[in-house]
Amino acid sequence: MTAARPRLAVRAAILHRERLLLVNAYPGTRSDLWCLPGGGVEPGASLPDNLSREVLEETGLVVLIGAPILINEFHDPARGYHQIELIFRAVLTGDDAVSLADPEGIVNRFRWVTQDELAGLRHKPDSLARAVWSDRAAMYDPLERIVP
Repeated sequence: MTAARPRLAVRAAILHRERLLLVNAYPGTRSDLWCLPGGGVEPGASLPDNLSREVLEETGLVVLIGAPILINEFHDPARGYHQIELIFRAVLTGDDAVSLADPEGIVNRFRWVTQDELAGLRHKPDSLARAVWSDRAAMYDPLERIVP
């Protein structure tokens, strides 16, 4: 199958008290795959502006977008799907109280996890922990197959 143009997405690595925010947007409990909040880039807005909007839509949180930490690619050759994700550090703004909501009805589950807890969860991208809990410059995660 011929692949369409790759989709560009942005995701936020939000650490709060050494815990990383993960979301699951699969309907019900259909999948146990966890990822960072974020989504597709809309033309005419910067990557940080797109990411701030996506995080607000999916979590109700207002964040300050920092530096990129990971470029990740994944694809599903059977469907011709290819996505490039740019993952940025992000920090919460406002007070220390964190209340999660899903104003747009996209995400059905949220989790704040430690690095050890992340290791026990099925998540994408595979190199997420290394990118989040490292002081290295932005990393590139080679093309990997998507998992349902």
